[in-house]
Amino acid sequence: MGCKGLISRFGSAGAVFRARLQDLVSVDEVREEAARKLLKKETTAAAERVLREIENTGARVVPFTDTEYPVSLREIHDPPLLLYAKGREIPSVLPFVALVGSRNPTHYGIDAARVLGQGLARRGAGVVSGMARGIDSAAHWGALEGGGWTIAVFGTGIDVLYPETNAKLQEAVLEKGAIVTELPPGTGPDAWNFPNRNRIISGISRGVVIVEATMKSGSLITASLALEQGREVFAVPGSIESFKSTGCHYLIKQGAKLVENADDILEELGLCEPAPTRKGQAHFPFPPLEGAERAIYDILCEYPTHIDDIVRKGNWTAGEVLGVLMKMELKGLIRQLPGKMFVR
Repeated sequence: MGCKGLISRFGSAGAVFRARLQDLVSVDEVREEAARKLLKKETTAAAERVLREIENTGARVVPFTDTEYPVSLREIHDPPLLLYAKGREIPSVLPFVALVGSRNPTHYGIDAARVLGQGLARRGAGVVSGMARGIDSAAHWGALEGGGWTIAVFGTGIDVLYPETNAKLQEAVLEKGAIVTELPPGTGPDAWNFPNRNRIISGISRGVVIVEATMKSGSLITASLALEQGREVFAVPGSIESFKSTGCHYLIKQGAKLVENADDILEELGLCEPAPTRKGQAHFPFPPLEGAERAIYDILCEYPTHIDDIVRKGNWTAGEVLGVLMKMELKGLIRQLPGKMFVR
């Protein structure tokens, strides 16, 4: 019997620590050695030390029985006994969707995660991810840009930012969302922490979306955990020429729902509502396309295209194409990437 069972048996975490040794040992699967260790004064002293460290970081402890503790996470078979949390209080009525994927994504993957995060936020769903580089970060930014709620689940202590380059993102999440972890303060980014962390990401969520992943990606572990927990699994398709999407294509072949937009996710979860029109929100018309702009725009897509390919497909000179591309970039129709690559 795990922590969840002990709390259920005795009524609260406090009651477990106040229980007599013989009462603990009488519980199925609780060994006497473990019961004695649980009741040692050193165990209580260590807990008090962690509490002081948590208070010094401005964080809080959210026990399993607390009303802030996500209900969906409480229902999995191995929920954390408690969460360390920082930021705003997690709303109990908000449905959450996890967006996860590669730490080294393509431009297409980053755009997809950001757009999905925005779409979910604008339709009243929260976004959960792990604040890793790449897809996770793009998902958090998308949710924030959509004016919604986001939860970052750390694979470190609440006081250890990883990666350090996400300092600005952490500030934004703390202002409009929350950061949670089950790991005590000071815990570093050890590799074995992250697969275990993934069960919390999927556990909080109603569904898990894999945005871009290879066959060896840790995101497939999250998808597997989601299935074990009875969550819906979704995947964003990519190019058949991109190995970065092989994991997503595998999931789709196995029955994961193919995702093109936020509505695909929300409809499957029974949460779909029309996107709200925000008061004062501007609606910008698509700029008119002149001359060769239409032909070049049709050649380009969400995947980076080299200028040589544009020249070859359109049968233009490099000078002609560069001039048109410059005008299109000024109109906001396309973006230039390093190496003379262009995307819509």
